[in-house]
Amino acid sequence: MAKQELILGGGCFWCTEAVFELLKGVSDVESGYANGQTLNPTYRDICTGDTGHAEVIKITYDDTVITSDTLLDIFFVAHNPTTLNQQGADRGTQYRSTILYTDEETKEAAEAALEAAQAEYKDPIVTIIEPLECYYTAEAYHQDYYRQNAMQGYCMAVIPPKLAKLKAKFGKEMA
Repeated sequence: MAKQELILGGGCFWCTEAVFELLKGVSDVESGYANGQTLNPTYRDICTGDTGHAEVIKITYDDTVITSDTLLDIFFVAHNPTTLNQQGADRGTQYRSTILYTDEETKEAAEAALEAAQAEYKDPIVTIIEPLECYYTAEAYHQDYYRQNAMQGYCMAVIPPKLAKLKAKFGKEMA
């Protein structure tokens, strides 16, 4: 197994985590905070929008089963990359669309995926492709949130439609 990591921000991490946990070849999805100024931020801190952090997920995957290109294709369908600092009712810089890279290969793959995804959207994609400067794991109660809270109102309203859309397009990739 060739383990790799990819860090993405596409709005609420509960919603993006729920999507990527269902993919073949993904062994872990961890919710966290990235690229802000506050050391060891809490959820309460980042919800102010003042820390500069984005809600992100760190995906650990086997690239012999699923490629970073496929993960990036799914990312661009799993959220609306054309809305600046917003996903649905969630608004603020912490909900920005971002791909964080640690090497040139990931940066180039992200740029290619963004260019390819633009053909699917009439509005310009505003996803930021940026180097990873810092990453903090979110509090324990955020991990596997959808699996543990599927009946929570927000989860029920947002996640099942997202999963249905993805299953229609990427069903063979889903576990």
